[in-house]
Amino acid sequence: PHFLFNTLNNIYSFALSKSPQAGNLVLKLSDTLGYMITDCEEKLVPLEKELKMIADYIGLEKVRYGDRLNLLVQINGDPENKLIAPLLLIPFVENCFKHGASIMRGQQWINLKIDIKNNQLDFQLSNSKPAQTVTGNKKGIGLSNVQKRLQLLYDEKYYLKTQSTNDTFNVHLQVDLVELKDVADQYILKSKQQAKSYG
Repeated sequence: PHFLFNTLNNIYSFALSKSPQAGNLVLKLSDTLGYMITDCEEKLVPLEKELKMIADYIGLEKVRYGDRLNLLVQINGDPENKLIAPLLLIPFVENCFKHGASIMRGQQWINLKIDIKNNQLDFQLSNSKPAQTVTGNKKGIGLSNVQKRLQLLYDEKYYLKTQSTNDTFNVHLQVDLVELKDVADQYILKSKQQAKSYG
């Protein structure tokens, strides 16, 4: 909800000033909500769509900070024909904005690096954060839920490490990707087995 309201406020401001950027923001928001509501009903989604959603989300958030935010995003490797559990990465990205950039004054930074190699995704995210701990013991958005999902979906076949220092927060996630070809082969095999049982 915070993300949605902030984005709508940004769009409203650009619309009042008749900025052409308003239309681009509406398109990004529409694509993001459409993906979350429709595509994410599936157990696995194309990695390309997941990465586009993250890029759209970052684009929407970046508008709020302008030159105050140094943002570096690197994506290496080919995401084509690879599948991942939906909305697995976005809580980490959302967390670095809500608990980092949005509550800091002055210059902030976020570094995101994603490597796709040998059907494995290596996700590394780091961001600046306030030097003093914010009052309260709340964890970042959805991080505990992500850990539960990883355990349910990937059992022990993943690696996740989060590290918090005085002025930075780091996330390192490694998770296996599913080949689209493998899903198709499983579907064909299942169909053959069903046909054989009926015969």
